[in-house]
Amino acid sequence: MAMMIRGLIFDCDGTLADTMPLHWRAWRQVTRKHHIHFTEDRFYALGGVPSRDILKTLKQEQGLAIDPIVVAMEKEEAYLELLAHVGPIEIVGQVAHENYGKLPMAVASGGTRRIIEKVLVHLNMRHLFKAVVTSEDVVNQKPAPDIFLEAARCIGIPPQFCRAYEDTDLGMQAIRAAGMKAVDVRDLLASVNGSQR
Repeated sequence: MAMMIRGLIFDCDGTLADTMPLHWRAWRQVTRKHHIHFTEDRFYALGGVPSRDILKTLKQEQGLAIDPIVVAMEKEEAYLELLAHVGPIEIVGQVAHENYGKLPMAVASGGTRRIIEKVLVHLNMRHLFKAVVTSEDVVNQKPAPDIFLEAARCIGIPPQFCRAYEDTDLGMQAIRAAGMKAVDVRDLLASVNGSQR
């Protein structure tokens, strides 16, 4: 028998909002400035991991004399300048709009609250969500389940009755670890486009 879904949880970047190419542009700007080696493939593989954590790792690996917090803030500022170019990922936005007022919904994002709130307002979607949970609200980031568990708690629905939407491998692992039904947005996009993203 199909599990009754009583709540929906969405990642933001690359799931609700088509932001990943813009995040990469911001990353390229700061990594060039600070002579940090960071490839586009690795950027996509680390989708959902907070910038400050990525920078801590890169600092250790490359022996860099950078302050990860400061460089993460620079990256955030560079991204904010590109915010006007952010568009929705229609197929996922449609799910959120269709379920507004029917099921409680939350956003669970590895981004910072300041940025995610701005993106949702820009896309005219903020009102759809009862809760927005970001990397600042939990200690353990994706692929740990914490951010999705916190989002479920905020909307008052047990995890096993939630369906969550993600676009990264780390995010999918986090959803499954939380005991939720997982939807891979990459598959939805591939079926719509007839091609991979």
